[in-house]
Amino acid sequence: MTTTWTNPVTKNFPLQSILDLSQMRLDEATRRLGELIADQEKAAGRMDLLVQYREEYYGRFMAAAQDGLSPEQWRNYQTFLAKLDQAIGQAEQMMSQSKQMTAAGQQDWLSKRGKVKAFDTLAARHQARADHDALRREQKSLDEHSTRVHLARFKEEE
Repeated sequence: MTTTWTNPVTKNFPLQSILDLSQMRLDEATRRLGELIADQEKAAGRMDLLVQYREEYYGRFMAAAQDGLSPEQWRNYQTFLAKLDQAIGQAEQMMSQSKQMTAAGQQDWLSKRGKVKAFDTLAARHQARADHDALRREQKSLDEHSTRVHLARFKEEE
C-alpha cells in the first residue's frame, strides 16, 4: 500500500488563486488607467488647439476690423467666434469629465494595488513560515543523525 506524502514546504500558498486573480485585476486596472490618462491628454490637446485657434482667429478679426469690415463680415467673424467659444465650452466639459474618470480610475487602481500588496504580504509570510519549518525539520533530522552516530560510537567504545 502506497501513500502519497506531500512536502509541506512545496505546498502552494493557499490563497494563490486569489492573489493571481487580484494581480489580473490590477493589470487590467493599470491598462484602463493608462487609457484614461491618454484620453485626458487628448482632450487637453484638443482644447488647447481650439483655444489657440480662437486666439489666432480673434487676432485676424481685430486686424480686419482696423482695416474696416462690412456688417456682413462683422457678423461672420462674430458667428464663427461664438461657434469657437461653444466648442471650447464643450471641450472644457469633456476635459472635466475626463479628469473625473481618470481620478476614479486612479482610485480603482490604488484599491486593487492595495489588495495585491496585502496578498503578497500574506504569501511572503506563508513562505517565511514554510522556510522556517523546513529549516527546523532539517535541523531535527541532523540532530537525530548526530545522536545516532554518537550513540553508535558510544556503544563501540563499551
